Amino acid sequence: MARSWTRLHEHLGAAPGPLDFDIVAKAAADRLAESDDLDWKEQLPQPPREGRWNELAKDVAAMANTRGGLIIFGVRDTTCELVGINSGDVNIEQYAQWVRNHVQPYLPDLTFTVLTSADGATSVLVADVPASPMAPHLVYGTATRDKDQQAAVAPYRDRDHTAWMAEHQLERAYRDRFTRAQRAEDEAHHLLAHAQETVSAQHTEPAAYFVALARPERPLPRTAPRLTREETTAVAQAARRRGGDPMRPGPLTSLEIVTGNPRPGLRRWVLSTLLLQSAREVHAELHHDGTVLLAADVSWNAARNLAADELPGAGVAVSQDFIGACCRDLTTTAWELARRLRVDSALQLTVTLTAVTPSPRTPKPALVPVVTGFGGFTDVPDHARHPRRIQPVTAPLTPLDEAEALQETAQELFTDVMNQFGLDPQL
Repeated sequence: MARSWTRLHEHLGAAPGPLDFDIVAKAAADRLAESDDLDWKEQLPQPPREGRWNELAKDVAAMANTRGGLIIFGVRDTTCELVGINSGDVNIEQYAQWVRNHVQPYLPDLTFTVLTSADGATSVLVADVPASPMAPHLVYGTATRDKDQQAAVAPYRDRDHTAWMAEHQLERAYRDRFTRAQRAEDEAHHLLAHAQETVSAQHTEPAAYFVALARPERPLPRTAPRLTREETTAVAQAARRRGGDPMRPGPLTSLEIVTGNPRPGLRRWVLSTLLLQSAREVHAELHHDGTVLLAADVSWNAARNLAADELPGAGVAVSQDFIGACCRDLTTTAWELARRLRVDSALQLTVTLTAVTPSPRTPKPALVPVVTGFGGFTDVPDHARHPRRIQPVTAPLTPLDEAEALQETAQELFTDVMNQFGLDPQL
């Protein structure tokens, strides 16, 4: 997926968005110097030759091993003169094949795009290389004198040129690969724990919360323009319209009273009804880097139509319908925010249910599912389990997904949560 925030955007002061020919032309006219994330190339990629590394594979691997970037063909590197390319000579499938054959591990998000001026006179080819969580990537090739023997090296960008990793650099790169996933997981746990602490402080009686996080694989950098209050309101309103179901209102409906006036937080905007009386407690955060955090009380009024003997004494009722609405609203909010900020990577959605108690010493209550049947009657299914803990469930989402994919993602999360109660629900 092509990135929406690049060295060229930053240099020109442009808002995040798709790269176009005018942005490239303006950056070249400004003589924007090459760097570790920008490489100008005068000519199109050339076929690999016997006894030589595939230069395209080397350049792509070097970018991926550093912090990602753009390789732009059609601009003279010494003068930044925009000379253009013959778009008829471009063979994107062939370029992708070269990279697949010569670079390991595989780079799934590499894109090649031809950009053409409005008058059609000049074109450039842009290779958009994402920073890879699987770095280091090795470039494989053969030597002339020993064609059957493959060798591998790990290139990287050192300012405006390509260098080769020494042994200690390669060792550090592998160590970094193995710690990146742990770091991302730790950050997700930190945000989820923050949400649980925030909502638990509001309760004097046991309750149960839907707690969820949507986080981009590549969060936007701090240098990207911040989300404004008006944009936050627009995202929440658009998400509510997109996923709204008047028969099963979700947490975004509960937040409607505060949607017009989000409060600032640490690199985020906060929408919350936690301090409002006689309202369902909902807390949402829209972060400037594209992260969405959502916590909502799923036990509020869940037991109001149950008979006294239907709810176990040590249990907290949770509404199956509202859990489904939470999954729906999380998905639409994450999608709307990613589109608004032009996030250029997939998002990982994580959902769980948690019981909150007035004191850490109070035992966690059982979570008792309440379902709505035909005619609007609610009950606790006899065969349902009453777990005290729900395992977190995950699902991917991309900003390019269409309405059907959003529905499928929400359904997957909802199903995985309710299956832990022994139920098989439908949104």
